[in-house]
Amino acid sequence: MDTASQALSLVDRLRGVVGMFKIGKQLFTAEGPEIVRKITSLGEKVFLDLKYHDIPNTVAKAGVEAARLGVSIFNLHALGGTKMMKTTVETVTEAVERERITRPIILGVTVLTSHTQDSLNEIGIEMRIEDEVVRLARLCDESGIDGVVASPHEIAPIRKAVGNPAFVILTPGVRPAGSALDDQSRVMTPAQAIRSGANLIVVGRPIIAAVDPYIAAQKIFEEIEPELRQNSSPPHPGLQH
Repeated sequence: MDTASQALSLVDRLRGVVGMFKIGKQLFTAEGPEIVRKITSLGEKVFLDLKYHDIPNTVAKAGVEAARLGVSIFNLHALGGTKMMKTTVETVTEAVERERITRPIILGVTVLTSHTQDSLNEIGIEMRIEDEVVRLARLCDESGIDGVVASPHEIAPIRKAVGNPAFVILTPGVRPAGSALDDQSRVMTPAQAIRSGANLIVVGRPIIAAVDPYIAAQKIFEEIEPELRQNSSPPHPGLQH
């Protein structure tokens, strides 16, 4: 979305069928923190998708501000390392306890779903994509991060490698059957992602670009509902309704 008015119009159309709204770099840069406040004031949840990656103190302070905004989830790049992630978790936890506000779920971004093996090699990472994702997921868990953002193709290996049953996996790169892939490389359908063990799925353009976004979202919900009923893994406390 380019503007707050477009975003709020879409929120209004999708309330009741979408569980959370993702605000990324474009909208946040255009409209600032106020767009988060406007959406949360409607009683809706926000995933602040800014992928923080900086020195530990800077990311930690940004995380505190995200918590003060009332977001339900924010993320940072796992490539920032253990010190950055631990500092962020500790600083945010101390702040929310002191200020008596709810701590957001903090997720580590592993390998972007737009990456291919060639593009990963290009930036100096020689490991196979799956191995790199699993390595970063373990690092997140050891650092106290609540979960990861990872392609649906890496869900099963992460579940096998990380023993924490409450570890959250949020998966972008989800496309209903027949949808265009756009700039995503490692994708699955919504039902496949849930079946594989995702806690949360992100669906953008297949809903936003639909003739009727509500119907498009409703069809996705109907597709994943049977899988949700069969999923017996305990959710992270912050995902319980």
